[in-house]
Amino acid sequence: MKEIILSTNSGQIDVLPNHAPIAIAINISILRRRLNDQWLMMALMGDFARIDNNKVIVLVNDAEKGSDIDPHEAQQTLEITKAKLRQAEGKR
Repeated sequence: MKEIILSTNSGQIDVLPNHAPIAIAINISILRRRLNDQWLMMALMGDFARIDNNKVIVLVNDAEKGSDIDPHEAQQTLEITKAKLRQAEGKR
C-alpha cells in the first residue's frame, strides 16, 4: 500500500505507510487507493475503518469497484431516488 484516502465524518484522511493506529467512522463516499502510480477507486456505503500495523480494514454495508459502476445505471438510480425523495412526506 502506498496511500489510501478515506472520507470520514470529520473530513478526509490520507493514510500513508506507518500511520498511527486509529478507528474511524467513514461516510458514504469514494475510497481512493494508490498502488504504484495508479489510483484505484471504490464506492463505499459508509461504516467504519481501522488502521493499524500498516493495514487498513474497512467494514461497510456495501462496496463497488469504480471500474464496475455503469454511469448510465448510476444516473437512473439517482433520478429515481430524487423522485422518491420529493414524494416523501414529513421531515424524515
